[in-house]
Order: sequence, then structure tokens, then C-alpha cells
Amino acid sequence: MRFGILGPLDIRTDDGAPVDPGGPRPRALLTLLLLDTGRTVSTDRLTLGLYGTRTPAGAANALQSQISRLRRRLAPHTGIEASSAGYRLTTFPEAVDAHRFEHTAGEGRAALSAGDPARAAARLREALALWRGPALPDLPEAHAERARLEGLRLAAVQDRIEADLLLGAGAELVAELRALLSAHPLDERLYGQLMRSLHAAGRPAEALTVYEEARRTLADELGADPSPELSALHLELLRGNGVRRPARPRVPVQLTPFVGRDRELARIGRGLSGSRLVTLTGPGGVGKTRLAIEAARTRAPSPPDACFVELAPLSDGAGIPYAVLAALGVRDGFRTPATDTIDRLLAALEERELLLVLDNCEHLVEDVARLSALLLGACPGVRVLATSREALGITGEVLVPVPPLPPEPAVRLFLDRARAVRPDFDDHARVADICRALDGLPLAIELAAARLRTLTPDELADRLDDRFRLLTRGDRSKAPRHRTLRAVVEWSWDLLDDEERELAAELTVFPGGATLDAVTAVCNADHPEDLLASLVEKSFLEVSEGRYRMLETIRAFAAGHLIGADGLLDAHAEYFRRLAERAEPYLRGGGQLPWLARLTAEHGNLDAALRHLVRRAPADALRLMAHLSWFWRLRGPHDVHASLARTLLAAVGDLVPAELAEEYALCAMNTVSGRGDDPAEPDRMARVADVLRGLEKPLRLPFTLVLWSLTGGPLLASDEELRAVQVGDDPWGRALLDLGLGYQMQFRGRPAESEAAFARSLAAFHVTGDRWGMANCLDPLAGFAARRGAYDEALALLDEGLPYVRELEAPEETADLLRTRGTVLLHRGDAEAAVVHYEESAALARGAGAPDKVAAAWRGLGDTARLSGHTAHARVHYDNALEACAANWFSVGETARILIGLGRTEAAEGDPDKAREWFTRAHTHALESPDCLALADIADALASVARSAGRAAELLGAAVGLRGEPLDADPDVVRTRDDVRAALPAEAYDEAFERGRGLRAAAVSGR
Repeated sequence: MRFGILGPLDIRTDDGAPVDPGGPRPRALLTLLLLDTGRTVSTDRLTLGLYGTRTPAGAANALQSQISRLRRRLAPHTGIEASSAGYRLTTFPEAVDAHRFEHTAGEGRAALSAGDPARAAARLREALALWRGPALPDLPEAHAERARLEGLRLAAVQDRIEADLLLGAGAELVAELRALLSAHPLDERLYGQLMRSLHAAGRPAEALTVYEEARRTLADELGADPSPELSALHLELLRGNGVRRPARPRVPVQLTPFVGRDRELARIGRGLSGSRLVTLTGPGGVGKTRLAIEAARTRAPSPPDACFVELAPLSDGAGIPYAVLAALGVRDGFRTPATDTIDRLLAALEERELLLVLDNCEHLVEDVARLSALLLGACPGVRVLATSREALGITGEVLVPVPPLPPEPAVRLFLDRARAVRPDFDDHARVADICRALDGLPLAIELAAARLRTLTPDELADRLDDRFRLLTRGDRSKAPRHRTLRAVVEWSWDLLDDEERELAAELTVFPGGATLDAVTAVCNADHPEDLLASLVEKSFLEVSEGRYRMLETIRAFAAGHLIGADGLLDAHAEYFRRLAERAEPYLRGGGQLPWLARLTAEHGNLDAALRHLVRRAPADALRLMAHLSWFWRLRGPHDVHASLARTLLAAVGDLVPAELAEEYALCAMNTVSGRGDDPAEPDRMARVADVLRGLEKPLRLPFTLVLWSLTGGPLLASDEELRAVQVGDDPWGRALLDLGLGYQMQFRGRPAESEAAFARSLAAFHVTGDRWGMANCLDPLAGFAARRGAYDEALALLDEGLPYVRELEAPEETADLLRTRGTVLLHRGDAEAAVVHYEESAALARGAGAPDKVAAAWRGLGDTARLSGHTAHARVHYDNALEACAANWFSVGETARILIGLGRTEAAEGDPDKAREWFTRAHTHALESPDCLALADIADALASVARSAGRAAELLGAAVGLRGEPLDADPDVVRTRDDVRAALPAEAYDEAFERGRGLRAAAVSGR
């Protein structure tokens, strides 16, 4: 059997089966016998152990009874022998964890004394692993054997720490030793080990502080001075002497799991294989030190001998050689003159194969560079892996920039650290937002996760605007400058000179980064190129494709040092207002792609400029918003700027200068969300209509007419000549007129004129090169082809248009073309491909904030499910579509078509009465829309459930009359037409059909 008493009593047979010894008395009795396994334990000792000094009457009989019961429980695996002197458990000491612990710990201590720290550490860890909790829990707390075993455990821990120190451990022991001292504040050996571990970690000042802590504690608690041994160690440290070092240097052990960085680790491995100097660069808190340690342990070329040197505590470059010697374990390095120190360092390394990890070099970068160049030139077996916020600048140096963590590893890191403080913590919807707000900086993420001890994820996310106050509780074992987010950034800030600090503070007015041209125009530096390059080299800025960007954490810190913010913000706003004005004409021609890309890159700056102008100069804000409106239409979510537009209208007031009437109209259009949640929208739109009708000269921004129609404004059908005046001779505007005419003729049931207008518009947009215009012509032209049954032609037109909108990254237009393509495929019989198109269309529309287009895509899914016989699925899609339309007041025609789908679903399930109810509701909605095509669809639907074949033929005729053309490809319409033709003589059908062509829109209803 196997027995465990170093923790809860655990008894197992040789095959691992547990054995229950009984209640508290048998457990205590067995524990007493196990402490003296193989030896006889007297009756008096057992009685004293069970009952203490107050032995009850009949204790001897009770003890004998307990022994009998325990013997039966342990049989046949282990026996209890009785003698006149007492009782003996018939098992071997090796079967009891306490005896194995003492034996194994003794072997470790012997190995330590014999100068074999590696074997000592291994045996001591094996011994300590036997502990599962407090020893002897079934005996009274004051039992002497419990105190003895706990004392042996502490001694084994200290012996293991001693072995680790001899093997080169340092920083990784600090936290453990501080925790031990908290539990044993009078243990001088622990103070000495903590001093040595700090010294080994390159933190001599903190090591000396520990001695002062020990001296005060011993004096306060015992009235005694430190022992001669501790005093001697203190004196050695004061003289700068090293303590015993390992023969083979080591790098620190990671105390927490290492997350992500596979790409950077691979680059480091390749760099160290092909070069002898690799420098990891990046801002503070990005994880350079941990990455260097991981690389030294896992990616260094063979042989993997490595030495870690922490340079952050040093304030003078002259101390670098001494720090390297100390890390190498060379004694007395601090006693010799500098020249002798260099010679000793070269002598120590010239014959070695070693990876030298120099951590935190940025504040001593020139001195580190000189020493590294010397070592690499004189010691061919040495490689250097440095971490710094700027490069060392040595020939042959390989730079590995360390960026912030990507989203997925950042979230994994947060969850790992969060579960360390809250083991029950599960993922949360705002974790990704927290990591993104913290720029993916590992230090910030770890500090934030630690805050979950007292904050919920929502509270944490809401407080990140004040991140420097919030993220202040770091690892106490780290140097002070690495414990808090502010300290890390402040350390970088202090390394900048005055000009660099001034420019860094001014750059905070650019929330979206900046080009050199923008920096030159806005900031006070006359020729900022060199300063920008220096800030990049010192990891205060990132540069990519000509754009300079600050991490948001650094930007928040630097903004606190900005002087003269108002003037800079004014200059910033004026620069980006002029940029938007310059870009606008190019957005409507063949050169639109590079300008769209440029405005997209400046999106954050443009928004910031607009918000500033809304507060400071509303007239200029109107100009900027007007020039951005078409860009937003092509790239932005549908109503993302509605709130700001309302604020601007309020700031402008009722008195609008005549020269800004067009800009005012565009601002009012941008207030329209389409959700119907703003009661002032109708009055604003009426005023905009008056403004547009009053413009009797060419528009400076002809896309105004497009936005007017897209936000639900009336088409101004009676003012066609006025619109022609408004677009003037602008080629894009003339193409736009034909595009609008095409839709008007289509809505009026004049398909031939509509198709001709779209074709003319397409040709004109081809001349201008505008992709938006061409795509918006190709979509309806494909619809005409599809209604004729020319599916291949329709798909070819759509396939011409899709690359245009994808190049534009225009989500709404892409959603439209995909939905149309899905409908063509559905009518051609490819339902599976249609579903893929509808689903992609819905996703794009949802991302663009266009609920009416989401509804149209879901309606397509409903049609597909219904035509495939899955009416239950169809109803779900239609219901979802109807809900999306309810949030958008100008989707009247789409609502009618969804109601038609629900009615056709009822008809497919055999309930024509309910179907007619849905169709009647659709008819009521459609009467509110100028879209006669919706009325035509309703007439076709009503025909499918008409109470007589004659009425059905009339309604089919009405649909063709309203639409201006038959639907020879729609499967619902074709099926109804065939059924009605079969039910009527040809002459009767034709007569009723022609009679139906003359029905007015209001007469298209079920009866």
C-alpha cells in the first residue's frame, strides 16, 4: 500500500484503489503509526496523540477497539502487529510520503554540499512535489511532528532556491522569496537568498534595500542585529562583489505561459542563424524582454548556452561590462579598473559559444553598441540578442520589430491572465474591445486583466479612457519603471530630447496618423523629417507606407504634454478641410480609387477635423461635411454621421447663408437615419426640398441629387428642366440625369425608355471612368435581361459591375449586385448558389448599416426557401426581413414585397384566404410608394389566389400594364399564368387580360 500524510490522508492499494480508514479517530491513529512506520509505537504515545493530556476513562480499551477496526480496514494489504510495548504498522518507510520526502530531500541537500546544484535542484523538486497540503491534518495543530515536518519543508525549499541560485537563476526567484519572507519574516537565510537573487538579476540597489529591511525587522521583533553571515553578504554587495555564480549561465524561466509571437520567434531564429547580432525593437510594454527570453530558450542556434543581462537598472554605460561579468558568474568584476574589466570580459568569452541577451538597452544605446561591436569582433563564438526601443546601429545588425499583439493572441493573453486572478472567468463580449483599446500591448493587457479582481469587464472597458490611472498595479518583482503603464511610457518619454518631445506632443492632434505633408503643414517643426525619423527609431512612432502613427496609449500620454492645442487643432482642421475639397471631384471619375484610399486612410483625421469645426466654425464644418458626403456614401456605414450632422444643424441655426445652401441641404440629408426615430426629419426634408428647388444654377456637388433620392426625398419629377440646369455641363452630372431618368421611367412602367436611359448613362459613365455610376447602370440593365429570360446576358452584366464596386469597397452597391445575381440564379434554377449570394449580400448590407438592403437579401432567402418547398424556413426569413424594414421608414416598396412573400407562403401551405390577407396588406403599403413595380408584383400575387380564373387573368393583365412588360422568367408568375390559361378558353383569357391592363393602381386589390 501507499500512504500520504503530507496533505489530506490518502491510502491506496498497489493498483491505485483508494482505501477508507474510517472516521476521525482511526485516521488520527493511522497517522501516528505512519510517522513511525516499521517501529513499535507505545500505547502511551498513541493515547496521548489521540486524546491529549486529558485521557478519558477506558482509553486503553478504546484504543484496542480502534486498532481492531483499523486492522480490518487495511487487511489484507497491510497489517498492524501488537506487542507488550505497543503497536507497529507492518509496511516499509518508502510507502509513506513523509519518509520519502525526508530521504529525497536529504539526497538533494547532500548533492548541494557536494557541489552538484543541478542534481540537488532535481531531487529537491521531487521531494517537494510530494506535498499536497498542510502535513498531518488529522492530528492536533500543536502536534510537534507537524511543526518538524513543516520546518523540513521550508528547509528543502531554501535548499532548492540555493541550488537554483547556483545554476544562475535570479529574477524568477524574487517573487517566490518575497512570498516566503511574508510568511517567515525572521528567517535570515531567506533575506540572504533574496539579496543574492536580486543581485543576480542585475538589481544591486534593491538587494541592499532588502538588507535594511532585514535589519529593521530583526531589531523590532527580536532586538537583535543580523547574523555575521548576512552582514558579510551585505558587505560584499556594498563592495560590488558578485556572489557565487553558475558555471553555465542561464536565462530566466517564464513564470506565466508565453502567448503568440510565432512569427517574431521564427524571424529571431533565422536572424541568429545568419547573423551574430539581432535587436528586438518596439515601444515599451510590447513584450520585447519576454520574447527575447523565449527566443533564447527555444530558437537560439546550437549550442543553446545563453546568458541574460538586465541593463535597465544601470544609469551609466561604464557599468555594462561589470553587469555582463556578473551575469557570466565571473567574481570580483567590480573591483578592477575599466580597462582590466574589458580584458577580463574578452578573456571570459573568447573561447565560448554563447548567446548574450542584453535587455533594455535604449538608455545606454551608444555604450551597448560599442561593447557589442567589440565582443562580436573579438569573440567569434558569441552572438548578441538585444532588446531596445531603438536599434544599436551596428553593421550586420538584424532588426526584428516587435509590434503589438494581433487581436486573437491579445485576447488569449487577456483570458490567460484574467483566469489567474478569477479562475471562473469566461470569455466576454468586450474583451476584444479592451485589447483593441489597449493597442494590443501585452503589459497593458496584463495590467488590465489583473483589474478583474475588483472590476467587471464592462466597468474595465468603460474606464480605459483613464488608462494611466487604472493600470497601476503591476508585478512587484519588476523594476519600478516596468510596473505600471505610465511608468513604461514615461521611461520612453524621458529618453527624448526637447525637440522630439515637442513634436511628439504636437503629433497627438492626428488621431489617424499623419503623412509628412500633413505634419509639415500642421506642426511647428519647419523640417520635421529628421525628428520623425528619430521618433520612429526610438519606437515612439510607427511608420508604414509614408504614414506616421502613434499607439493610442503613447498618444494619450503625449497629449498631456501638448501646449497650444487650440491653434494646432485649428491648423489640423483647415488642412483636412482643404484635402476633402481637393479630393471630392476625383471621387466621381477614373482616378477615384487612389483618392478613396487616401480619404480612407485619413478617416480618423477627417472625423476629428469635422468635430472640431462643428464646435469652432460651423460654416467651415458645413463645407467639410458637404465634401465628405459622397465619400461617406461610397465607403461609410449608412447613418454613422447622423448624430454629428444634427449637432451641426443646431449650431448653424435657421439663418443659412445663400452661398452655403447646397452644403446645408447635404448636412440635413446626413441627419436621416431612416429609422423614423427623429420626429424633426419630415420638417427638415421639406426644407431641403425647398432649398433644392431654389437652386437655379449648376450644383457644385451634383451628387446632391443622388443623396436626396437615396434618403427618401421626392424625385422632383416636375422639375426635370431645373435638374438639368443644376447639373450643368458636368459630364458626370449629365450621366447622372440619365441614371435618374432610367429609374423614373421604370417606376412609371415604361421599361423601353428606362432601359434606353440606363444604357445612355452607362456609356457616359464609361467616359468619366466612374465605377459607381457604371455599376449602378449595370444592375438595372441586368434586371431587364433577366426578366426577358436572358440569364447569361444578365449574369455577364452583373459580373462586369461587381469588380467595380469591389474596387470601390462600396458595401451597399456590392450587396445590391449580389442580391440581383442571386435572383437571376434562383430564377434559372440554381437555388443553392442563390442562397450563397443572398447571405453574402445580407452580411455586407448589415455591415454598411443599410437595413432595407438587409431586408431585401432576407426576402431573397425567403423566396428561395419557399420555391424549394421549405415554407417554415421561408416564413422565418420573411419575418426577419419584415423586422429589418420596420427599422427603416423609406423601405415601403420592400415591405410590400416581403408581405407578398408571406402571402405566397400561406398559399403554398394551402390557405388562400390568409394569403389574400397578406396581399391586401401589401397593397395598402404599396399605395404609399411611387414604385408601380411593387403594385405590379401585388397584382401578380393576387392573381395566384383569385376566386375566379377571369379575375386572375385581369390581375395578370394589370401587372403587365403597370410594369410595362411581362415577366417571362419569374417562376411564380409563369406558374400562375399557365394555370389561368389552362382554366380559361384562349379568347376569354385574352379579353380579361386586356381588360386588366386598364385597371388603375387602386383597383389592384383582392375581391
